[in-house]
Amino acid sequence: MINPENSCKSCPIMDPDTDIGGPLHKFPATNHSAILGARSDDQITRRRAFDTILTSYWKPAYKYIRLKWHADNEDAKDLTQGFFANAFEKNHFAAYDAGRASFQTFLRTCLDGFVANERKAGRRLKRGGDMDHYQLDFATAETELVASDLSPEDYFHREWVRWMFTIAVDALRERCEESGRTVHFQLFERYDLRDDANVSYASLANEFGLEPATVNNYLAAVRRDFRRVVLEKLREITATDEEFRTEARSLLGVEVK
Repeated sequence: MINPENSCKSCPIMDPDTDIGGPLHKFPATNHSAILGARSDDQITRRRAFDTILTSYWKPAYKYIRLKWHADNEDAKDLTQGFFANAFEKNHFAAYDAGRASFQTFLRTCLDGFVANERKAGRRLKRGGDMDHYQLDFATAETELVASDLSPEDYFHREWVRWMFTIAVDALRERCEESGRTVHFQLFERYDLRDDANVSYASLANEFGLEPATVNNYLAAVRRDFRRVVLEKLREITATDEEFRTEARSLLGVEVK
């Protein structure tokens, strides 16, 4: 799990000095919003939108249920899957109004309503059905749970931020491997994602058989790519430019033009 609060020694994600090769803080080239796609009349488009929303929110939702609703892990699994299955079946996400709240707030409010209704009805949900083909790693999510003094709402947001960084790192790894830049990602992983005070540009240069200047250039490039991936992921789960900018400030601490 990536912890954005302490995973990057030099805070490269938010460092404008690493912006090599063009402007950094700009909108992604693509503008495919899953939030807007959830309103589509096309079943395939809606399914793809749902998949993106599920991927982005299932883990913070599970942890939120465990914390706020004091659900045991089996109950939280059932409620998490039941919530998203119900949301897709009844197309609840299409009702989102960006003028009233952020999508994150909307989803959390829907989640609270769903859990409250299930508790009131005394139902015991059964996992399965339309959610069977999704690989949700509840076991790992459970190991990541820690005691927190944060409010459930702030905890949800923090875990969403952590999860979005993890998704972005996985996407970056895949892109680097596909483009023959595995070393770029390995340097990023060793220097920026691991908490090792002994790692330096010089030690990495020696370890990978590179010049220190090359290590610097590789890291600058892959950090720029990482920020781009994060912004692309954000664009997918925001409905308006204003919401996108707000979430970018929250996630990266930058103003996006």
